[in-house]
Amino acid sequence: MSHRKPLIRRTFLQERYEILIKRQRDGKATFNELTELDDIVNRDPTIREIVLIENYFMPGNDDNTDQTNPVKEIIKPALQTSFFDRLKDFFGRLFILPVAQAKALIV
Repeated sequence: MSHRKPLIRRTFLQERYEILIKRQRDGKATFNELTELDDIVNRDPTIREIVLIENYFMPGNDDNTDQTNPVKEIIKPALQTSFFDRLKDFFGRLFILPVAQAKALIV
C-alpha cells in the first residue's frame, strides 16, 4: 500500500486565493492580481472568514507592529454609564450631523 496524502477538496476560488496570496507576499503581484484577490475575498464568505481569522485572531501577525491585542479592542466590556452621560451623548450625536453638513456646504 502506498501512503498518499489525503485529498483536500478546494474550490477554484480557494486555489486561486492561495496562488495570489503567495504572489502578494513575494512582492510579485500585479495590480490586476491584487484587484482579483480583493474581489475573491469580498465574494466568497469562507475565504473572508479565513482572512478575518488570520488578521485578527492569530498570534504573531506581522501586520500588527504594536503589541496590543486587537481582540480586546474589538470586544470591549459594556460600561455602565449614568443617565446624564447617555443624555449628553444623545445630544452630541443629534447636533453633530447638522454641524457636519453645514461645514460641507461652506467648503
